[in-house]
Amino acid sequence: MTWKFALTGAAVAVLVSLNSFVLAGANDYVFEAIKTEIKSSNVATVAVRLVHKPSGKPVTDAVIVQTRIVMAHDGGAEMASAFVPLPSPEPSVYAFMAPLTMAGSWFLSIAAKVPGEPETVVGKITFRVIP
Repeated sequence: MTWKFALTGAAVAVLVSLNSFVLAGANDYVFEAIKTEIKSSNVATVAVRLVHKPSGKPVTDAVIVQTRIVMAHDGGAEMASAFVPLPSPEPSVYAFMAPLTMAGSWFLSIAAKVPGEPETVVGKITFRVIP
């Protein structure tokens, strides 16, 4: 009888670990700002890194599928800005150029496809533009 319980317990442990692996997904990734303060410019560079949270390793082969950069005005409407992808300055860094001429708080909404991950990874990064 004890042998059956041991095998059943081992089988349950394997199923639980497989289930947690299957449930891993887009929430296992996070976008991080390279700089949280960016100098005001017509050609400002915004750069982010995508990190796999469980391993702490940066993701080098993601494909950015959507971006939007917006300045939120206190008590007013949001103001969007043009956004152009730039060549990566280093592996795992995704860079963009935007005319960020107004000082204040901005945020970047970004979505990426990671190879082997069926879900789209999305993130929202807040940064400040300084004069």
